[in-house]
Amino acid sequence: MYLHLGQSVVLPFRDVVGIFDLDNTSASRLTRAFLERAEKEGRLVNVCDDLPRSFVLCAPAGAAHTVYLSQLSAATLLRRAESNSFE
Repeated sequence: MYLHLGQSVVLPFRDVVGIFDLDNTSASRLTRAFLERAEKEGRLVNVCDDLPRSFVLCAPAGAAHTVYLSQLSAATLLRRAESNSFE
């Protein structure tokens, strides 16, 4: 099963660790620090043209984790994951 994040980016769902709402989680300084560190280390991928609404943390087997910023809401991504929908 795969998860479509938008902008032609599709990830294997088995690699997804979590789907997070950016508005709720960025209130925490720890989350902001985590995202800043991922960006500095080149592990942050922006897959949106507009303001990001969510981020997806992925950890492929045997590889460093990657953070994807998406313009889709966390609820939409979760529905896609549950229904395996690519719309």
